[in-house]
Amino acid sequence: MSLGDDNDGFGGSGMGGSGQTRTRLPEGGTGDPYAPARRPRGSRSLITAVGVVVLLIAAIAFANRGGGDPDTDNTSGSTPSSGKQAPTAATGVRPVPGKNGTIPTGFARDEQGAQSAASNYAVALGSDGMFNTERRHDIVGAIAAPSTLDELQAGFDADYSQDFLKQIGLTPDGSAPAGATFVSRTVPAGTKVTSYSAETADVDVWCVGLFGLTGEASTKPVTNGWFTVTLKLAWSDSDWKVLSTTQKTGPTPVNGDNPVSGSEEIADAVKEFGGFTYAR
Repeated sequence: MSLGDDNDGFGGSGMGGSGQTRTRLPEGGTGDPYAPARRPRGSRSLITAVGVVVLLIAAIAFANRGGGDPDTDNTSGSTPSSGKQAPTAATGVRPVPGKNGTIPTGFARDEQGAQSAASNYAVALGSDGMFNTERRHDIVGAIAAPSTLDELQAGFDADYSQDFLKQIGLTPDGSAPAGATFVSRTVPAGTKVTSYSAETADVDVWCVGLFGLTGEASTKPVTNGWFTVTLKLAWSDSDWKVLSTTQKTGPTPVNGDNPVSGSEEIADAVKEFGGFTYAR
């Protein structure tokens, strides 16, 4: 499975098929869900919007106030009895303490631990390190189950061939050409367990990915894409390890009307904003 130029995040070796997610726009719009939403007009609309944001921030700050030790409060990730947690709220226990290179290790042997492992493995498999042979072998070696390590290594080596690197504009060692910055970053948006036991787990990770080359001469500018990665995991050597991975496109939200940033701004952002080493 490789990250190609089809804007799918992990690339063309994932599963096929795509769909559209339609979003309801504010009343009074054009009726076309892909048309830009109307902007508020006048100073009163602006003042109202600012007021709502201020009230929202204050409410969140008040709700998060507590007198307990932040290192011990609600470490179980349980929902307070006073109210139910929203289905889309971020949840979870505190990050694992261990790492294998740059990849977190020591995930809990439960559903949340499997989701955390899958999220972090999706980040690693969607990183620019996969395009360099040595770094790719380190990544796959850190996350693969012993029973499938050789098979996964061989599959990824075939995907990230010299012809593929040349096709997407990279040098033979997987780096960007002079004057350009290579971007390959995966950010999980959510997880879902589709099958779980104490020995195995199947987890879907919904992601947004950035992929491309910055630079004035680049013919493959950095684009974003939405995709879902399914990781089949096995409990091995006191941790969750990868048996296999597949991918499909979407769910994809409607694009916003943000102006596109220039190549230099994107390159600076990639250098200045470090990627996450722990997700969920």
